[in-house]
Amino acid sequence: MSPSRGARSLGRRLPRTTLVGVAVVVVALVVIDVVLVALALARTAPEATGQPRPVPTFGATATAPATPRQSPSASATGDPAAEGAGSARHLLSAIDGLEAWRASSATCADPEVVLEHTTDGGKRWQAVELDTDVRTIAALRATSSGVSVLVGTGDACATEVRTSTDDGSTWVGGASGAAGAGITEQGLVLGDDLIAPPCDDPDDAFRGESTTLVACDDELDWRSGTGAWVKVPVVGVRAIAVNGGEYTLARVGTASCDGVQVETMRASGVTTATTTTPVGCNPVPTERPIALDRSGRDLWMWTGDSVTVSKDGGATW
Repeated sequence: MSPSRGARSLGRRLPRTTLVGVAVVVVALVVIDVVLVALALARTAPEATGQPRPVPTFGATATAPATPRQSPSASATGDPAAEGAGSARHLLSAIDGLEAWRASSATCADPEVVLEHTTDGGKRWQAVELDTDVRTIAALRATSSGVSVLVGTGDACATEVRTSTDDGSTWVGGASGAAGAGITEQGLVLGDDLIAPPCDDPDDAFRGESTTLVACDDELDWRSGTGAWVKVPVVGVRAIAVNGGEYTLARVGTASCDGVQVETMRASGVTTATTTTPVGCNPVPTERPIALDRSGRDLWMWTGDSVTVSKDGGATW
């Protein structure tokens, strides 16, 4: 038998079912190959719709943009002009033992002006409206004929005196100095004059007909007219009132009084050796601010949330 004949004989001998199975396998492999190619093309093709996905970042956490902070105004910082002169001051002016006025004020940048009136010894206080342009009250003085305030007005906080003779229902321009000495952010207002105070952070100031007294933290500063300041080494005076020829002082931090001690000091001929005389002790909180005023023997004191009245010049409360 020749080799060629043997090969043909072998092909003819394969079963028909085997040939069919081989064909099926081949067709299946072709189909699988087509499917794989289609999937590969689909993964690499760009999406037809929708927004592009963001490029991922690693090693950092995405956060929303920070909102810029506004720069604080002078009144919110440690600026002595904001926290000292003109800042969070209390003012008190008594007409007699039953009637008085009080005011509180912050700064021109932070206007929180309050003016109130009492006729029953401070049991009840009636709020009094001021003109809408008023941003601060720097001085207050009341008499039986009317009340005057030294106010800062408008964006420039310009100081001017305003007076009312109908218990605050209406206000008109007042005479220079009618409200007394004023501690403002611009300086010490004495009548028509604006001067630098004798210390950086005065607690109170009083101006009479010919003399001025300023309460500083570690001293009292007194002068006659426009003369030089005389420094009296009396510490802890927070408020000043006057009675004829002597000052009445509200003083804290003394060894003999757990509260606010009332003392007196002569108002004329003051020298560095001038001393004070203790009168009495008011057992009230000593935190700033403290306000004081006197009408004859009636001495009013405003400290913390309370107003108290002494009928004997501060000897008893």
